[in-house]
Amino acid sequence: MPVLDYLASIWKPLIEITVLWFVFYLVLLFIKGTRAYQVLKGLAIIFVATAVAAFFVTQKLELYALNWIIERFFAIIVVALLILFQPELRQGLARIGQRGMFSLPALEQHIIQEIVTAATLLSKRKIGAIVAIERDASLRIYIESGVSLDAQVTSELIDTIFMPNTPLHDGGVIIRAERILAAGCLFPLSDNPHISKRLGTRHRAAIGLTEETDAVCIVVSEETGSISVAVDGRLMQDLDNDSLEKILKNLCSMRPDQARRNIIKILKRKSMQ
Repeated sequence: MPVLDYLASIWKPLIEITVLWFVFYLVLLFIKGTRAYQVLKGLAIIFVATAVAAFFVTQKLELYALNWIIERFFAIIVVALLILFQPELRQGLARIGQRGMFSLPALEQHIIQEIVTAATLLSKRKIGAIVAIERDASLRIYIESGVSLDAQVTSELIDTIFMPNTPLHDGGVIIRAERILAAGCLFPLSDNPHISKRLGTRHRAAIGLTEETDAVCIVVSEETGSISVAVDGRLMQDLDNDSLEKILKNLCSMRPDQARRNIIKILKRKSMQ
């Protein structure tokens, strides 16, 4: 049975190719849209060029010394990748480690309205604020850095928390579903060098938290009163009430992967205006 023998000889390579393809596909999905994606494309070009030089040119021309150097170069590529992609790997592993077993329910319309109302009032008074909405990735470690509240989400409570000269106004508020879990929380500052120097600590903290988790952050500027939303390490600025409400509905009423695709579309439309 030559056909059966042939199939038996190729089924293992086919499985290996399928597994490798799936792994590479997951890696590309993991880093797509990040700085690592551009770096990986550059490394892929270098890798292909080096492979051609190593396995074809140097061997054909019997350049053994050069071939030895190129082979040693491949040995340090793994270490180079770990160094180059350290921020993205850290963020990805943090998201995996923080991801809960169950998805949180979508925010109800009245909760979104309370958040929008609070942001609007704070904006009119030019009172700085930062509110994080938890999605799939747990914010427990940031909740523990603040003061536990476990209170119902109301615009009055949010506005009161951020009133100047109160104990909790400098930190962030964390909301999970229909509850304000904590206030006065500390968020990680983003180290992205491309962030505008005009942005203050609250905006950098909002971007930093959304780089580490899939949370949505609403920021009110103390200097200008402008309202911004940070998600997935991106910042949308100068939002009005309707825009803020629409964005929160898009981000907090669907799965994070769907929300990410949606927010990319919103960002593209905003950049074209």
